Amino acid sequence: MTTLENHHLRVSIRPKGAELTSIFHKSTGIEHLWQADPSVWGWHAPNLFPVVGGCLNNQLLVDGKTYPIERHGFARQSTFETTESTATHAVFSLRSSESTRIHFPYEFEFQIIYELNGPALTITYRVVNEDEKTVFFSVGAHPAFAVPFKPDEAYEDYFIEFEQAEALETHMLSSVGYFNGETKPVATEGSRLLLTKHLFDQDALVFKNLASRRVAIRTEKHAHSVTVDYPAFPYLGIWAKPGAPFVCVEPWLGCADSEGQQKPIEAKEAIQHVEPGHVFNASFTIAIA
Repeated sequence: MTTLENHHLRVSIRPKGAELTSIFHKSTGIEHLWQADPSVWGWHAPNLFPVVGGCLNNQLLVDGKTYPIERHGFARQSTFETTESTATHAVFSLRSSESTRIHFPYEFEFQIIYELNGPALTITYRVVNEDEKTVFFSVGAHPAFAVPFKPDEAYEDYFIEFEQAEALETHMLSSVGYFNGETKPVATEGSRLLLTKHLFDQDALVFKNLASRRVAIRTEKHAHSVTVDYPAFPYLGIWAKPGAPFVCVEPWLGCADSEGQQKPIEAKEAIQHVEPGHVFNASFTIAIA
């Protein structure tokens, strides 16, 4: 386990999946990350790579060949190497290997960089192309924040506040996790999406056309908040297991497949790419107040 700490925050990251396991706000004594109760949902903040969401037939189609791939990819189940570590900075690395090539036939290094700066944690995804061809991939985050913040509060006391007041429209998922082509308006109060126990009864809310690049988890009961800034991520998922005391705020560069015919990886919706010898970077920030 790697721990980063400054005057404001103490965060912990485990080697498996280079996954955040704790974001502890020192002045309030509040643990802001869901603590992965395995009877409810046994993750804290999985990192999604080289796919986001589910692929049709649980396969990737690359250069005319199919490769088995699980939902959200293999990075969250992989053990990362810690290549750099200071009091406030750490770099975790996953390199291509015989086991990754079974699922994803590219030579790469996938780095996840954590950096504490005041009351904020910046997470950077870096994909290094070590192949002789273009590497296509998706990448995303899935942090689960504990709600409510305090034991004497209720889940329904909280809301997601968007950077801008806008008409929210979620893209609907089938029972097996593929987009079905349907959309549905999501009710808001101005820029606020109210949290309720039944908000996620039909799976995640998936937003593909947001103007907002910042959301905050807030309550009217006090000024404490969690803000997620995601300037480089055009897609956003918001999800919780119905009735569970957390909410996931998920910046994505990629998404699940749509029902229908399987597409080659380069034609997948929201697919990213990096050329030989080049490096891809995308960052988001979690700030605690």
